[in-house]
Amino acid sequence: MIQTIEAGVLRVAYETFGPDDGWPVVLLHGFPYDPRSCEASGRRLGESGARVVVPYLRGYGPTGFLSSETPRSGEQAALGADLLALLDALGIDAAVLAGYDWGGRAACVVSALWPARARGLVSCGGYNIQDIAKSAEPARPDAEHRYWYQYYLHGERGRRGLARHRREFCKLLWSLWSPRWRFTDATFDATAPSFDNPDFVEVVVHSYRHRYGLVAGDPACASIEGRLASQPAIAVPTIALFGDADGVAPLEPAKFATHRARFTGTYEERVLDGIGHDVPQEAPDAFAQAVLDLHRA
Repeated sequence: MIQTIEAGVLRVAYETFGPDDGWPVVLLHGFPYDPRSCEASGRRLGESGARVVVPYLRGYGPTGFLSSETPRSGEQAALGADLLALLDALGIDAAVLAGYDWGGRAACVVSALWPARARGLVSCGGYNIQDIAKSAEPARPDAEHRYWYQYYLHGERGRRGLARHRREFCKLLWSLWSPRWRFTDATFDATAPSFDNPDFVEVVVHSYRHRYGLVAGDPACASIEGRLASQPAIAVPTIALFGDADGVAPLEPAKFATHRARFTGTYEERVLDGIGHDVPQEAPDAFAQAVLDLHRA
């Protein structure tokens, strides 16, 4: 059952698994997905005694803004602030935070800036805090072509295209990013209604413009973005998961050293064979096991 709670600038919709008095875990989805991606791992963790909270991020599903005046920002600082506000609203002092893509970024932001709120971190893709100051530096052509969707959204044609074809757009990304995952139409259709949120397009477009420095951020998040600009280290115990079939962020072992340098606490890397971008949905047991291992440690 979906529940809602006022947290920061949002009325956050979220789903839960496990006992109310269990050890706390927050599982966080990415773009373009929703809590369905964390459902199987959430159930397993709930059966293991965890109090699992899986929120719909801003712009997804029933989650909505409390004020029409709040900028529909998708920047990393806003995602981190949303997660912190949700922990406060739910009365959770500290939790194991686990996520991927946008959700993994929110988990990394809170772990870096408010480490007391994170008992542990499961981050798919490693260090997910954006270095916006260096966003204008070109990558190799084979990497750049995978970001076509980001460049598409930089223009008004892309905004209109997302608004008009949001389900087709998102389904294409699922296929490109997880080439070995044979998801069914029913699986996609279970998530697709979350893209009908009235703020989905604005939040997504802002996210992909802000990370390249093309638009201003929410002034209320400026101080957080300022702290993130230093690429702060993460000291909480971390397990980083990497799918070796990720179509948007392919496995590059040469970059492991860069990730490791950003983690100053206990840190472990796990590579998942045949898994693409949506790690929790493609490998729910591995995702849940990482959370369990951090809890037990």
